Amino acid sequence: MVEHSKGLPATAISLLLAVLAACVLIGINEAGYNRSRAELDSMAGEVRARTAINRLLQLVVDAETGSRGFLLTGDARYLEPYNAAVADIGQGLETLQVAYAGAPEESVIIGQLTRNVQRKLAEMELSVNMRKQGKEDAWKFVLLSDIGKQQMDAIREQAGRLIQSTALRIDASQAQVRASLLYARIGIGVVTLAALLAFWLYLRQGAALKAAGERQQQVLQQERDLLERQVRERTATLAELATHLQQVREDERGHLARELHDELGALLTAAKLDVARLKSRLGGQPAEVGQRLQHLTDTLNSGIALKRRIIEDLRPSALANLGLTASLEILAREFSERSGIDVAASLEPVELDASDQLTVYRLVQESFTNMAKYAHAKHAQVSVHGYDNHVEVAVRDDGRGFDPAQARPSSHGLAGMRHRVEAAGGKLTVSTRPGNGTRVVAVLPRRAGA
Repeated sequence: MVEHSKGLPATAISLLLAVLAACVLIGINEAGYNRSRAELDSMAGEVRARTAINRLLQLVVDAETGSRGFLLTGDARYLEPYNAAVADIGQGLETLQVAYAGAPEESVIIGQLTRNVQRKLAEMELSVNMRKQGKEDAWKFVLLSDIGKQQMDAIREQAGRLIQSTALRIDASQAQVRASLLYARIGIGVVTLAALLAFWLYLRQGAALKAAGERQQQVLQQERDLLERQVRERTATLAELATHLQQVREDERGHLARELHDELGALLTAAKLDVARLKSRLGGQPAEVGQRLQHLTDTLNSGIALKRRIIEDLRPSALANLGLTASLEILAREFSERSGIDVAASLEPVELDASDQLTVYRLVQESFTNMAKYAHAKHAQVSVHGYDNHVEVAVRDDGRGFDPAQARPSSHGLAGMRHRVEAAGGKLTVSTRPGNGTRVVAVLPRRAGA
């Protein structure tokens, strides 16, 4: 129990570490995901801004190319890309202004770029209009001047600055993403190691608890074995004591039966002889004296009969003189006469030693006693049958029966019968049910040399 109580905090710590590791792992994963997502969104915005810058440069170049083609050739088809580029340049500038709205330095550059683009567009529009109007000297002067080149150089320089700033932002975002991934890898590795440590502690504690449980089971099993052995020994001792007490009881009964037969029998016989002498000597006695003597003789005869019945109950002389079959027939007949229950006997001669014969006799006698007290039966049957290895004795009645589960603990008749039969190496079975009578069956083994 001490080891088990010590194991509980360790198990709780292991589970707490596992839960904590899971929470930290989830936190690291969520933090890395959110940070990486934010940086990727920022990178996507920067890429869109860079694309818009490149698109703006392309549109300005297309516009300049279209205008110069028209100025040099006079072909109106060159005005188509010029007009398309001019129409889209304004939207490109608005896109850039929105993209860099939160960046003060880039917003200044965007303002300068917008002014230079507008100047360039104005210069190209002026040249195209003069070409359309046929002012050859004017548009050629504008075309050959360095104004357009300066404006384009300024536009390219400002666009390059924006592209470089965007590239720096993209590089910073990529570095942040790589750092987030690195931190996530380190965190996941550390948490995984912690989880493995917690799992190892859990397994170790589980093994310790299992070993402690096995030891406790072994101790409990040893205690159970010891208790079972003590119960068996005490049961065997009590059985031996009950058998000894039963044998002592039978010996006391035999001794008392002999004393009654010898002493009391001699006294009653002497008294009966004395009464007979008195009757012979008192020939002309009054009628009242004769009646008294006859009453005394009847009383002595009743006493002698009672003595004989008590002796037979204590130690059946017929069992020793006539054998088991004759003794059971006499017992059944006398019980039928006393109780008024019709008893049918089916008795086969069997070979049993004296102790087993007494066991069978007492079994039938106790069954008749219980039948007379509780069964309220009208018919009964007793049978003895011999087989190769055993002898079966059965007593059955058609009384009211009983429920064995509700038998009174204070009634020791059945318990005494069962112990007597089991002490002889046999087995007793009682079959009964309320309203269906009772059947008591004893099976005794044949002993060698019976």
